[in-house]
Amino acid sequence: MIRLLIAEDDPEIAMLERDYLEIEGYEVTVVDNGQLAVTQALSGDYGLILLDLMLPGCGGYDVCRLIRDKIDVPILMVTARTESADKIRGLGLGADDYIAKPFDPAELVARVKAHLSRYARLTGVDQAEPESITVGGLRIFPQSWRVFKGDQEVKMPNREFALLKFLAEHPNMVFSKERLFETIWGYEYVGDSATVTVHIGRIRDKVEDDPAHPQLIETVWGAGYRLNAL
Repeated sequence: MIRLLIAEDDPEIAMLERDYLEIEGYEVTVVDNGQLAVTQALSGDYGLILLDLMLPGCGGYDVCRLIRDKIDVPILMVTARTESADKIRGLGLGADDYIAKPFDPAELVARVKAHLSRYARLTGVDQAEPESITVGGLRIFPQSWRVFKGDQEVKMPNREFALLKFLAEHPNMVFSKERLFETIWGYEYVGDSATVTVHIGRIRDKVEDDPAHPQLIETVWGAGYRLNAL
């Protein structure tokens, strides 16, 4: 699994970036100041770094310079500072791209994927997503959005697939209904966490041997749901 580092001191933006990238199958680490960003970037094996310019402790430009002097990974600056001089300075220090706030999360994900693919081609390193995720008797294909139980394909609408994929990418971890709703549907979606309960029920009907007594997707009372890696 490709690991990404987000350096962002605004918790709402950091959570938005993290959630959308985790849905796509990336493992994400978040830090909220520049000094931690440098330490984490140099100590971890990250495939790409999302870097806010206005970080406490050590500014984004200095973080970019310090990281670039030591390692060669894609660095995407994410900032509200959109003046040409700021962009030129950031790119001159070694940043690979510049994303202005506010941003479309789908565009952010697309840029991340594009830079990872470009870096893999240039370096000959295969950083492609896994062809499939195998868990609990299921095979999930993230790129083609297909699910198989044994040899039988299970048809799922987009939201059901995204929810199942997210749980499968984090096996044996408990997620609250609120966290799942925010991750899959987003903050702007009109609805509430009860939507998660409905979709979990539909997924169970399709993948559990006995939906009335689910073994794969377990309800953890008072906490949320967990996909068990059987």
